[in-house]
Amino acid sequence: MKIKILLAAIVTGVFVIYFSGCVKRNAVELGGGGCDTTNVSYSMQIVPILEDNCYACHQGPGASSGVDFSTYGAFKGWAESGYVAGNITGAPGYTPMPYGLPPLSSCQINTILAWIHQGTPNN
Repeated sequence: MKIKILLAAIVTGVFVIYFSGCVKRNAVELGGGGCDTTNVSYSMQIVPILEDNCYACHQGPGASSGVDFSTYGAFKGWAESGYVAGNITGAPGYTPMPYGLPPLSSCQINTILAWIHQGTPNN
């Protein structure tokens, strides 16, 4: 009888540990936890998104469609005009970006939008 209780306790413990790990992993994958959009930093949060998703086409003199994001001032102008928000959210009348690739994650989109709403600071 004691062995059955001990075995049941061990099995229950293993399931609790396993499922708590899955819940945490799925929360991050779904955009919960880990997506802090308070006081967004251009250099620490926005630039890495641009590097990973935008600079391949939108950097320097040969930037696609003349849309150059390679400097803070250039990106700020596009962001403040509504162009960036329209494209990354796929709003009507805008071309969803990044073009021909999977869309940005909801965390990346929310981070950029928060930075815009915070006044596009150069921080």
